[in-house]
Amino acid sequence: MKTRLFGAVAAVALLAACSNTDQNAGATGAGGAGTIRPGSQEDLVANVGDRVLFAFDSSAIRPDQRPVLERQAGWMGRFPDVRVQVEGHTDERGTREYNLALGQRRANAARDVLVAGGVNGARIQTISYGKDRPAALGSDEASWAQNRRAVTVVQ
Repeated sequence: MKTRLFGAVAAVALLAACSNTDQNAGATGAGGAGTIRPGSQEDLVANVGDRVLFAFDSSAIRPDQRPVLERQAGWMGRFPDVRVQVEGHTDERGTREYNLALGQRRANAARDVLVAGGVNGARIQTISYGKDRPAALGSDEASWAQNRRAVTVVQ
């Protein structure tokens, strides 16, 4: 008797979990590309890319990263009301002051490419977080490479 009751409760719980998962996916925008609002951060990330990576101790836009910023400029052209903030980041090496300055140079370099691509500079703010907001935790080259970045965030 207890086994049947337990089985019935488990089946109901399983059905309820499946039902809630489907409803939540659509409500939160995680249910696929059809639920992403055009001009949103999710749209930028999914269809264009929101970040460019940098070489060690450099604020020069790498040739392989320039197309990301060019796509961002085109995307911003399609959504003229969108304003963004470009965040400059560094890896953990170096002093806080040095990394804040390097992060600012990286954000400004990304902004300059967007402006050269036709985006009105008044739509773009820049900020440096230096090493304070790592994308990847770890003290190795793979982590550092992910942290040397400029990220475009829809405001």
